[in-house]
Amino acid sequence: MSDLFTPLTLRETEIPNRVMVSPMCQYSCDGDGLATDWHHVHLGSRAVGGAGIVMTEAAAVDSVGRISPQDLGIWSQEHADALAPTVEFVREQGSVPAIQLAHAGRKAATHRPFADESGPVHGTEGWTPVGPTDVPYPHDDPHEVDALDQAGIEAVIEDFRRAAELSLDAGFEIAEVHGAHGYLLHEFYSPVTNTREDDYGGDYAGRTRLIREVTAAVREVWPDDRPVFVRLSATDWLPDRESWTVDDTVRLSADLKEVGADLVDVSGGGIHPDQRIPGTGAHYQVPYAERVRSEADVRTGAVGKITTPEGADEVVRNGRADLAILAREHLRDPYFTLHAAKELDRMEAVTVPGQYERGI
Repeated sequence: MSDLFTPLTLRETEIPNRVMVSPMCQYSCDGDGLATDWHHVHLGSRAVGGAGIVMTEAAAVDSVGRISPQDLGIWSQEHADALAPTVEFVREQGSVPAIQLAHAGRKAATHRPFADESGPVHGTEGWTPVGPTDVPYPHDDPHEVDALDQAGIEAVIEDFRRAAELSLDAGFEIAEVHGAHGYLLHEFYSPVTNTREDDYGGDYAGRTRLIREVTAAVREVWPDDRPVFVRLSATDWLPDRESWTVDDTVRLSADLKEVGADLVDVSGGGIHPDQRIPGTGAHYQVPYAERVRSEADVRTGAVGKITTPEGADEVVRNGRADLAILAREHLRDPYFTLHAAKELDRMEAVTVPGQYERGI
């Protein structure tokens, strides 16, 4: 029986434990998408804290794919070089460095959450987002949106491919395709936002074509011994209209496994502000990961208010998911994994940095 401190091998990459630092946007670049000292300390601290996988925030594969002007990017060699020292530091602590490759689609060019303003960024700091159609995200003062044509779609696929190559240059061992939370790839597969009538719209096969092709493109350039993850929104949480459901996610997860995805990071929502989340208690999204793991026969990671060592261990021990993915708890406690090892009496499974031994 696996537990939170059982290593996990995906392809030939060994992850020392089942704790993953969830991608969390830091909105801390200077407007050019380059990693800063903030990213080095933020990600490095979680590696010192013992997490098996330390994943970056959403890294935009193109400048127009940033959520905010302060988002991280990975669209040039300069971006890869800026991340490389952090990647090396994470690896030196025994954690596996991972990067989330992303495109914000019609939700791009917004103010960061702690800015004085909210909503879309207009004027010289902003830009025109793109999406499956020209319908904007329903902000109070929405952007105009450019609908991607065939050439634009092909460029997006190449942007993800190139970003994966640059991520390899930086030294990352896991690449995750961000297909959740109402961003571009989710906008294509959800019927809420994709009303196209061409080969990238219409039925399930058309709407899921882009995320399948992006995943295949990343897999083509990613080494055979390293895993590719995909994050999906399991449901749009819009039961009163045609929308994306958990049944759809099970089907898509199996399809993504066929094109090279090794693990599905199962989240939810984000496509429309009318979403109705049916409760947000502890582990409220874990059942989605459990269904995908069981019915699509693919490795999964679970998210959603996993906040305690016992709770994280339960997710793995009971076979509900292969990874416990923690976000806010890692903001509260960068050393969650070391503290969990102590609480669960598994200190032999972790390495405490000598500098911190007297404090753990």
